[in-house]
Amino acid sequence: MGYLDLVIIFGYLIGITLFGVLFAGKQETTEDYFVGDRSVPWWAIAASIVATETSTITFISVPGIAFARNGNFEFIQVVLGYLLGRIVISILFIPKYFRGDLLTVYQLLDQRFGNKIKMLASTLFVIMRNIADGIRLLLTAIVLAYVWTAFNQTTSLNTAIIISIILLGVVMIVFTYFGGMEAVIWVEVVQLGIYLAGAIAAAIVIAKGINGGFGEAISIGQQYNKFKFFDFTFTLTKTYTFWAGLIGGCFLTMSTHGTDQYLVQRYLCTDKPNRAAAALLSSGAVVLTQFLGFLFIGVLLFAFYHPYTLPEYASTTVATFPFTGGDKVFPDFITNYMPPGLAGLVVAAIFAAALSSSLNSIAATAVNDLYKPFKPNENDKHYLKMSHILTLIVGIIQILIALALRNNNRSALDHALSVAALINGPVLGVFLIGTFLKRVSQTPALIGMIVAIVVMLIIRFKTPVAFTWYGFFGSMITFFVAWIASFAFPPNEDVERQEL
Repeated sequence: MGYLDLVIIFGYLIGITLFGVLFAGKQETTEDYFVGDRSVPWWAIAASIVATETSTITFISVPGIAFARNGNFEFIQVVLGYLLGRIVISILFIPKYFRGDLLTVYQLLDQRFGNKIKMLASTLFVIMRNIADGIRLLLTAIVLAYVWTAFNQTTSLNTAIIISIILLGVVMIVFTYFGGMEAVIWVEVVQLGIYLAGAIAAAIVIAKGINGGFGEAISIGQQYNKFKFFDFTFTLTKTYTFWAGLIGGCFLTMSTHGTDQYLVQRYLCTDKPNRAAAALLSSGAVVLTQFLGFLFIGVLLFAFYHPYTLPEYASTTVATFPFTGGDKVFPDFITNYMPPGLAGLVVAAIFAAALSSSLNSIAATAVNDLYKPFKPNENDKHYLKMSHILTLIVGIIQILIALALRNNNRSALDHALSVAALINGPVLGVFLIGTFLKRVSQTPALIGMIVAIVVMLIIRFKTPVAFTWYGFFGSMITFFVAWIASFAFPPNEDVERQEL
């Protein structure tokens, strides 16, 4: 990498910060700050959904999946579940989001069950999203650390990662603090174009570095069975199978895209349910194409680095040899082999993905669902001030999480998806209860959620069950435990709480 790359990278970071400040004057109310006055076009929301769903984790982790020994395209099976889940959400949930003027999706639970369920779901979201975005920040910092050590080889990689986490975290906080949700969405529109262009350019550069180009990479991929798409084995312990992907991926998407404030908040930025559905469904086609592309980049990297030619390859236990983890493969190529200027553009695209943070969504949830019940009579300016304060606090928390996880070699993609599925499953379960079980009142629903959370923690830490099944089990345990418990409690007598 050259100094031109540094100019592009830091110019981008400065530009993003200034862009957020530019939107500061528009944030006069909490509705402006959280949903952009509900005036964002559906196509911008679609781009935002894609950018949010794929982001840094796609850019860095997915190529590492195909690069690894025995790695292939089986991850696509999960994406099939993503597509099915989008269809279910568009039919089942999106029409409900536009009944009234919601600022968070969990306000629906308050209408159906009461405040306790809403606060529990909101708390779970805050916990899960902070962990997931702390991981995202760490991934991006790893890329910046590689850039830094390429210019200053006397600095250890660990020190560079720490400095990078803090620097990127500060930029993320400043941008979100001033810009609000509308600024986040419009930056994500730009971000999507930048990192798709960067990925295509990177694929071309990698292919040019392979003796024989794309044809040779495809041949090597076939030789090492990299293009295997489907595994129809029915097992609960393997992460990427057809059934885990279709069923588990569907329930994971129903939870993340249907009951998670981070993504539902984007739908609320438009004014009609059909526009929100159009944004969600169209994003699915782009996501499928993206995942295929990034997996193919992993095959190109496998052919470029040709680890199979090294004598240690047959005996090593490290699947991503000669790298210690799959998340380090693509950053190494970007910083060491991409031509000047283009490398800076790709790194800037990765940074953009990290800066599309969840700080605004967490602040919206914390203020509207967790703070207002205790301070119900304050004016809107007070709540807007609290939103800014919480944005700052949450940003610091995510920085600390990234610092704590910096020495973990497990794939960040697995980390992020498993955390999301672990906690979102019980939340999805209570939304399904509200939709299909009219007799279930708040207490049985609360029992179902608590039992599901305990069981899911046991499954996570005491069993080999793959994370792709977490969303399915978490929601079904919540659903059926609440249904059974409902026979011990009187049905909900409030007519207004009969359905979501």
